[in-house]
This record gives sequence, C-alpha cells and structure tokens, in this order.
Amino acid sequence: MDLHLPDAFLAWAEGEAPEFTRTTSGDRQGTAPHWPSPSEDTPSRPAFDDLLDGIAGWGPVRTPAGTFHLVPARLERDLRLISRWMNDPAAAAFWELSGPPSVTEDHIRAQLAADGRSLPCVGVLDGRPMSYWEVYRADLDPLARFYPARPHDTGLHLLLGEVPDRGRGLGGLLLRAVADLVLARRPSCARVIAEPDIRNTPSIAAFLTAGFRFAAEVDLPGKTGALMVRERSLLHVL
Repeated sequence: MDLHLPDAFLAWAEGEAPEFTRTTSGDRQGTAPHWPSPSEDTPSRPAFDDLLDGIAGWGPVRTPAGTFHLVPARLERDLRLISRWMNDPAAAAFWELSGPPSVTEDHIRAQLAADGRSLPCVGVLDGRPMSYWEVYRADLDPLARFYPARPHDTGLHLLLGEVPDRGRGLGGLLLRAVADLVLARRPSCARVIAEPDIRNTPSIAAFLTAGFRFAAEVDLPGKTGALMVRERSLLHVL
C-alpha cells in the first residue's frame, strides 16, 4: 500500500520533527494533537513573551474545521515551508517576501530577535501546518502612528499557505477563532486590529466574516490599508 502525505507536512517535517504526538483523549474522532507545555517549548518563545501574554502557552482551540493551534515559528523547522508559501504568486503580491529562503528568514528572524511585540506563528489544523500568522502589539507597532491606537491593541496578519485552503471560508473561520482566542487570553486587550491591503478583497471579506468591522482607510508606507477592528464589547454580537 502506498502512503501519500501532504506536501506541506513533508516540507515541515524535513526540518525539526513537529513536537506533537497523537492521543485518544478528548477528540470526537478518537485522536487529538498533544502539544508540549510552555515550559517544554521554551526555544519557540522570545525572551519578553509577556508582551503578548505567552502565546506559546495558549494551547489548541476547537473550530468547526477541526482543532487549531498557533505554534510559535522556529526557523530550523518552519523556514522552508513558510518560504514556499511566500513564493506563491497570490501571497507574493501582498506580503512581498518572495525569493530565496533568506528573504523570509530575515523577516522572521527580525521578529524573533526583538522584544516580543510581534510573534510569527505557524497555524496547525488537525495536525497539519497550513497557515502563517503574525500576532503583534499594534499599539507598539509603527501602525500606531496611523490610527487612534489604544493600549494593548493586538494585530493579526494571516496567510493561508495552501491553495486548496483558500476560497472556501476557512480564512474567516480561523480569523474569528484566533481573534476570540486573543481576547480570551489577553484580558487587557479590548480590540483586535488588522490592516490588509485595500486591494486584497478576499482578505477583507474574510475579516468581515470573522466579525471585524471596516473602520477606515489608512495610508501606510507602501500601501493603503483597510483598518479592520474586532471589539471585545461586540464579541457576542458580531
């Protein structure tokens, strides 16, 4: 019998082996990822992880699409896969990180070497790495100069890595799950922020589906952004 594994999983696994095992507890299909505890996963975390309230320890969440987990990125494990995603034409048009892996490496390494105000992550759905995320303190980011920032505003960037995952509502579903997770794990945060390119209509539609509202157009260096906001006060309304 021939066993064919998804390309994304093979690319991810050719680096450091993913740190999970399968267990029979708690999953409706009899299997569920078991992730390392925050103390076991210390190489993934920046020194000042408290700026984002310890994303490495947030754990997985259930979504209608499956069990989803934000895993802090590790260059030795994830670079090849993320770089491949960035070279997809649809991603390259807005992320501008196409080219050799060193381009993506410089982008990720700059975040990992900083004070923890921005953390790159791999989104893992039912054990499958399938998206790239950046969770960042919008109030401490240069973005704060271009909109009326509030303390602890938290920003999101998302790239769905695999073409089959796009165009079927998965982006909006995961954005809602992650925004809810941010608000649940960061009690000091009242708003989740995003600023997709105003030309990126699929991304804007995904944020609207996820309960974000369009607040304004903002002129940012290199693009006009659509300021999208999901507020804690409207969490159970939108």
